[in-house]
Amino acid sequence: MLRKLEPRRRAAAGERRRPPHPLFTARTGHGLPLWAALICSAAGGVVFDGAFPALSWWPLVFPGVALLLYAQQGRRAWSALLVGFVGGLAFFLTDVAWTGLYLGPAPWLALSATEGALWAVGALLYTLAYRFVPRAIPGRLGRLVVLPIVLAGLWTLRELVTDHWPFTGFAWGRVAYTQSASPFTHLVAYVGVAGLSFLLVWVTAFAIAFAQEGGLTWATRALVPIVSALALASVPALPSSAHGTTRVAAVQGNGPAGYFQPHRLGDVEEAQLDATLPLLQKGKFSMVVWPEGSADLDPLANASSAAVLSAFSKALGAPLVVGAITDAGPKTYNSSLLWDGTGKLAQYDKQLPVPFGEYIPDRAFFHLLAPHLVDLVQRGYSPGTRPNVFDINGIKAGISICFDITDDRQIPQMIDGGAQLILAQTNNADFGRTEENVQQLAIARMRAVEADRSVVNISTVGTSQIIGPTGRTITSTAAYKPGTLVAEVPLATGITPAVRLGSGLELGAATLGGAGLIGCFVLLLARRKDRALTDPALTKLNR
Repeated sequence: MLRKLEPRRRAAAGERRRPPHPLFTARTGHGLPLWAALICSAAGGVVFDGAFPALSWWPLVFPGVALLLYAQQGRRAWSALLVGFVGGLAFFLTDVAWTGLYLGPAPWLALSATEGALWAVGALLYTLAYRFVPRAIPGRLGRLVVLPIVLAGLWTLRELVTDHWPFTGFAWGRVAYTQSASPFTHLVAYVGVAGLSFLLVWVTAFAIAFAQEGGLTWATRALVPIVSALALASVPALPSSAHGTTRVAAVQGNGPAGYFQPHRLGDVEEAQLDATLPLLQKGKFSMVVWPEGSADLDPLANASSAAVLSAFSKALGAPLVVGAITDAGPKTYNSSLLWDGTGKLAQYDKQLPVPFGEYIPDRAFFHLLAPHLVDLVQRGYSPGTRPNVFDINGIKAGISICFDITDDRQIPQMIDGGAQLILAQTNNADFGRTEENVQQLAIARMRAVEADRSVVNISTVGTSQIIGPTGRTITSTAAYKPGTLVAEVPLATGITPAVRLGSGLELGAATLGGAGLIGCFVLLLARRKDRALTDPALTKLNR
């Protein structure tokens, strides 16, 4: 009897020692039911948004992205597009809800649906990667190594496309922008915004792959991804090249700067002047910075406004950097002016005006679709061509106007022009007390670390801050109150790896995804052709 029981005991012991089954499978055709995938994707979009300001729970980026990727597994093409669209729509509906504050739901829904459609195309690529990569590269090499890299590259490719297209793109809601105050923030100086997005998605896809891999212990599934994330966070911060400081003042006037706020022309400038008066008692500055659109009388065309700005510059003993709407013949620009007691010294015109906000592309066509909304945007700003760097008494300052700060193309221009700090002028009045202003402030913080430059983020209504090259807040002022910022601002001249490599990092990461997916597809086709040629039935026919 004991002899009969002994093999059973050994078998039972072997079963107990056998590694557990994967948590959930990823085989093609074995994904979630469509209804469950839609819920999973929508939940992923909402959770992902929680990583952004104002909630700012940055760890939510990992479960958010994980839900969005898992929902795409095992789908057919149309199902993949639908599931991806729902996830993208859920994310953008929550992330950019501020677009509907004054204009109503139409622009909010239109923007969210457009970005959701672009997201859906990217989601289809994730589904194809889950289908092709493990088949083309069998074994753990394909599932645990190649697949997460391809998925991260495809995510970066989707962000690259939507950041530049349609029109000038919409560089909002990127994965890296969730990390303005996290253990991963410093990595942006090495790999840029696009590179940090790639790394965060890679860690997430890597964790999913280990969770789904059979034959691994629970400890292995948990520890390997966690150790990988900790290894990234443990990369030492890049030493700052900052040396020396300059005393900068910035003024938040809290005037009626909203497009739909009732006010007279000149009210915004008057509020700025009133808020600037206390600076007369605070010593000398190298520059005084006003927000976007703050000189709303256009000192280039209004002699009274020009005289007042010159008088204030003389009284302060410092040049002013002011925002204004300027005209040059038939063209209108969103401009930043360097002004002193003698008048204008330099001008930068925003190079990338925001479509449907600062101009209407194909106005006649879109007027047929939504005449009321199109008519609200009465001015159309032209793209500028002037350099985005001012020489302010020997100090080089990079100039960013509003959404300029979100675009990867602006920072390298500033650094190439010798910028030692960045002046980010913005007007958040059209978005009220929504999270738009803190989302934009988080992006400004990421740019400070990426470029190793201090950023003076000055808004008409807030939130305004002066941020050091390491991302540390030097000083700030409350939103929706007039106030001034005065600080000794660090200056830097070094070039970070992120700026030096520039768009090459993003293109390289995107190429890893696109080329990896195409390569695996081609490899599968070649294998199918080889199998067909070696089919015994075909061989007999050829004889």
